Amino acid sequence: MIEKYVYNFGRNRSEGNATMVQHLGGKGAHLAEMSNIGLPVPPGFTITTRTCKSYFDNKQQMPEGLEDQMLEGIKALENETGQRFGKDKKPLLVSVRSGAPVSMPGMMDTILNLGLNDVSVLTLAESSKNPRMAWDCYRRLIEMFGNVVKNIDRGNFEHELESLKKQKNVELDTDLDAEDMKFLAKKYKEIYKKALGEEFPQKPWDQLISAVRAVFDSWNNQRAKEYRKKNRITGVLGTAVNVQMMVFGNLSETSGTGVAFTRDGSSGDKKPMAEYLFNAQGEDIVAGIRTPHNLDYLKDLRPELYNELIDSMTRLEEHYQDMQDVEFTFQDDDLYILQTRRGKRTAFAAIRIAVEMVQEGLITTDEAIMRLPANDMQQILAPVFDQSVVKKAETPEGWMPEEATTENGPCETQIVKHLATAIPASPGAATGFIAFTAEEAVAISQEIWVG
Repeated sequence: MIEKYVYNFGRNRSEGNATMVQHLGGKGAHLAEMSNIGLPVPPGFTITTRTCKSYFDNKQQMPEGLEDQMLEGIKALENETGQRFGKDKKPLLVSVRSGAPVSMPGMMDTILNLGLNDVSVLTLAESSKNPRMAWDCYRRLIEMFGNVVKNIDRGNFEHELESLKKQKNVELDTDLDAEDMKFLAKKYKEIYKKALGEEFPQKPWDQLISAVRAVFDSWNNQRAKEYRKKNRITGVLGTAVNVQMMVFGNLSETSGTGVAFTRDGSSGDKKPMAEYLFNAQGEDIVAGIRTPHNLDYLKDLRPELYNELIDSMTRLEEHYQDMQDVEFTFQDDDLYILQTRRGKRTAFAAIRIAVEMVQEGLITTDEAIMRLPANDMQQILAPVFDQSVVKKAETPEGWMPEEATTENGPCETQIVKHLATAIPASPGAATGFIAFTAEEAVAISQEIWVG
């Protein structure tokens, strides 16, 4: 009997649930759970972690029956959406994401808009009445597929984009029009062919199979293996693969995408937080090219959408009885929840959240104690910046320290300029040099050490 490799999920229906993390991975299990509780989740299916193990046990060959089950999953998606995968009319586009049972840096990045080709992009442009969006999706697919699946240096694609913006004398991607996006798609296909000696694949099924293989292969790339070794992660079979209907945050100026937290992960304050961009997709929110909006702006501009997002966040926190990190997209007036997971927090925030959730009746005292990892308690003892001084530093004019000293005595006084504000990733107080790549950080540390 052939094993069940594919589990479907959609609104108000799912073949999985949150207890199946080891089988469906973190993303897949929570997509299934959100579907079960009636949240607006774009439908799709998850390929199990055992499939990944079978793939490597079988010398990186797809296990028997997997493609047939994937085809059934696509048919279920077509029936639910009224769209067709690999067809020119009403094309069904999907995203492909990895999803290990534990968070694992180094795994494959997301691929969006999979299923587009030279013909269906024209149909999408016509049906959406937005040619710019259609060609933007196509050029993004070529870049993501080329980089993530075929290992083409992303810098080749970014160079073409930056050159065009410079030529057009614009600053943002959103300042480029439909013809510009069409031009980029053509250039990106040329980059793809030059790098690989073959054309960008026009059959959506070929795109999908290649993407699934790439997710499996990323389980055993060097970064992922080193991370598992360093963090002593054992007993995990492999990564799951999530295939999900695309929703378009770049459909119009009234669409967008973002991330939200049900509480403040830095302070623990019971205040929902979110950052989002209009007319954006995927990684735009973390690219740092555009300044995102916050929840207050959404509340004033789109109160109904704001209320629906807050309601979804509240339901998720109450259901999971923990602070949640949520990814969302809104396509015009329709909100979609793409992912939820336990929100990361500082030790200070963890204590406050645990105590307040006991007071709110969400968890017991014993559960609160168990949620405070012993290692994190060291953060409470770490020295931190005097907040009154930090506030002074946040003035745009900069400030002059009254006295600057080191262990060896007074040092040269300097004016400190406030460039940005962010949530710290580690506890305590520190000073140092800024590096924008891992290689640059290593080089700077070696210079300091030698010096």
